[in-house]
Amino acid sequence: ATRTKSADVERADSGIGQMPARKWRSRASETLSSLQAWEAHRPCTDCGERDLPVETDVQNCNQRRADLCEKCRKRRTERKESVLEFVNTEASYGEDLRIIKEEFYLPMQAAGLLSQEQLQGIFSNIQELIDLNENFLEILQEEIDQAFDQGDNDLMTVCIGEIFLEFVNMLPAFQTYCLQQSSSVNMLNALEKEKELLRIFLNVSQNDNTALRRMNLRSFLMAPLQRVTKYPLLLSRIIKATTEYHPDHGSLREAKSRIESHLEHINMKTKQEGNTWTLRSFRQDSKKKREVINIEMRETALKTVGWLREETRFVMEGSLQLAQPPDGQWVKKGSKTLKFQNMQVLLLVNMKRVSESSLESAEPGPVKDAVLVLIRDKNNGKFHLLREPLRLSNCIVSTDPDCDDTFELIEIRREAFVFRDSDRARTHHWFRQIRRYSRELGSWKKRRNALPNIMISTPHTRP
Repeated sequence: ATRTKSADVERADSGIGQMPARKWRSRASETLSSLQAWEAHRPCTDCGERDLPVETDVQNCNQRRADLCEKCRKRRTERKESVLEFVNTEASYGEDLRIIKEEFYLPMQAAGLLSQEQLQGIFSNIQELIDLNENFLEILQEEIDQAFDQGDNDLMTVCIGEIFLEFVNMLPAFQTYCLQQSSSVNMLNALEKEKELLRIFLNVSQNDNTALRRMNLRSFLMAPLQRVTKYPLLLSRIIKATTEYHPDHGSLREAKSRIESHLEHINMKTKQEGNTWTLRSFRQDSKKKREVINIEMRETALKTVGWLREETRFVMEGSLQLAQPPDGQWVKKGSKTLKFQNMQVLLLVNMKRVSESSLESAEPGPVKDAVLVLIRDKNNGKFHLLREPLRLSNCIVSTDPDCDDTFELIEIRREAFVFRDSDRARTHHWFRQIRRYSRELGSWKKRRNALPNIMISTPHTRP
């Protein structure tokens, strides 16, 4: 066979010479090294910092936990422990409540040791606290189980703040119990001295009933007070371990502020009633002081209308300026001719519960009633109503384009009121909300589109 020369062999390569090929191989090697270095030094997924240690061993890099820096790994561990502590202590508190009912209340009732009135005086609204704890704990446990099922071992998807705000109605229940605590203990002390059978039952229960852990009834009755004062501490621990970018961070801070405001309000109530004891106090700021005032106004409004707390929704509340026009010509003269006074106004709606078995309905029911409560500014430490609540089922709400910084509310066959807010946009928001509920209530208004007079033309009402 004829041996061919190398020069006669057809070139089958890419046409790149040896020098360029070496440069490309060198660049590819540098790129691979850069990618490996970036992989080992990628930013932390929680805080975005690039302070991760550079790992040369690929196996060590793969063992790093979800691209987190050391600080964030510790923070996630602390947050998980704080969340589990919140849930576990809520379960322990619920167990103490059940002991109060099953080991003390029911046996004392069955044996006839005390009358129903005496039992109510000692145990107060313990059943309401039990129901709230069971519902609250059920939702918390569902969130924990769902997180683990989805592979979220750090419980980052569990939002304690949002859940707490959904069950914010349990705070007034704690307040009712705390305010009756002094009288409950005094009644128990007096009855124990008076009734020998009661004294024997309590002593035997403490010494022989293993479920009580050698604790007496008074210790268990303190459980709700201890629990409500522990909420701010538990929430603070979760907040400290939760990055500000977490979706639950804002809800956690709001939940902590709400519970602290309620504790301050409970302390204020105990002082007004002459009690010497107080719950753990917290440093007040202007926001908490405003929230305490709001709590007091809501209580005044609820007491006035006589509705159940769980069926009541506070749609709007705040300061409005109010005037009572002497005649119907005030629009032509202008709102400047009216004499306005500052007033605290609350819009309350009574919602029918969808499910009677749950204190927290998923879907609100139909509107049963809606009222506007007018409260004078605080005088001598107390709030006073301007008049009885305005029932929106008997009211007409309208406005005029020539005076769009106010709106008028007419109580049929009675009085007329003109309202305005210092902010025009908020005045319009008040108007829309009040008009909405006034139209929903009253069959006669549905036929006439909620107009005060059948001859009034619709273009004059705000769309």
